[in-house]
Amino acid sequence: MTTEKQLNMQDSQVKPIDETRPTAPVIHVSPSPHLAQSTTSTRRMMVDVLVALVPVVAMSLFVFRGYALFQLAVCLGGSLAAELLFVKMRGRPSTLKDFSAIVTGIILAMSLPGTAPWYVGLIAAFVAVGIGKIIFGGLGMNLFNPAMVGRAFVMISFAGALAASGFEDVRSAVDAVSQATPMNAYKMNGVVAPLAHLFWGTTNGSLGETSALACLLGGLYLIVRRTVSWEIPAGLLLAVLVIGGVADLAGPADGWTVLHHILGGSLLFGAFFIATDPVTSPLTPRGKFIFGLGVGMLIMLLRLFSGYPEGVMFAVLLMNAVTPLINRWAIPVPFGEQ
Repeated sequence: MTTEKQLNMQDSQVKPIDETRPTAPVIHVSPSPHLAQSTTSTRRMMVDVLVALVPVVAMSLFVFRGYALFQLAVCLGGSLAAELLFVKMRGRPSTLKDFSAIVTGIILAMSLPGTAPWYVGLIAAFVAVGIGKIIFGGLGMNLFNPAMVGRAFVMISFAGALAASGFEDVRSAVDAVSQATPMNAYKMNGVVAPLAHLFWGTTNGSLGETSALACLLGGLYLIVRRTVSWEIPAGLLLAVLVIGGVADLAGPADGWTVLHHILGGSLLFGAFFIATDPVTSPLTPRGKFIFGLGVGMLIMLLRLFSGYPEGVMFAVLLMNAVTPLINRWAIPVPFGEQ
């Protein structure tokens, strides 16, 4: 036990503080980033994506009408319900206010054909949110694009139900949409769709892929707002232009050109709304351009040499898996070093 005499001896050894002596500055160490833009937030980015999706959704409602509205309701409701359920199961607070579940639901709906049964959209939404996002830890931690995870699952599980060729009674303001999708029609029967139909969107297909104009308007808005990086769609389109141009020169003159590859299918929708996901794409500008090139090359590889007429979904998922490696390749050189 410390005696009173020992305490007095310890007190006498304590040196008094010299108030006139300058004190050393206090250094606070914290991880980067140290600069932040207060106007940038997850919610603001999601709102920008929702605004950019307006032309795509509007065109899908114009062409497919009730089918598009039904698919939007199923996928959107399923995504919100899945977000609430899985977040609650993990004991976390609700994350609906960041609008990420709404964006996932709409992009998922736009990637499905309007005639897909209700259970396909519902299952796809639960897989997209639960397996594509929440299982990794939530938004910002997922490796793969959630909407494409859900789309790939139902495509493999319900391939027959997703055949987008059964619009016998769908009518648009232009003409009946009762034919097969342009990509399927060319792949199976060599039928070449007019470029004007692909540009305006008066063709059959998944809800968000028919109108190239709507995708371009939404994509340019995202680039102007700097919500997405231009390097990804630029690299993707460059790869398609080069490979498609070579295929035009080497292949038969059957009328299908590189412009059909760009305007047809979900290439533009994927280039601006799927491949540009900031969570599942590389961090640096050089890495993003490499990522876009890889997606474009895989799309053309699948379209030209496989039995699958599309390829955007699989190309994005495959490049999502390579993103960590691209981040290691594309590490920028520190300032002042060679």
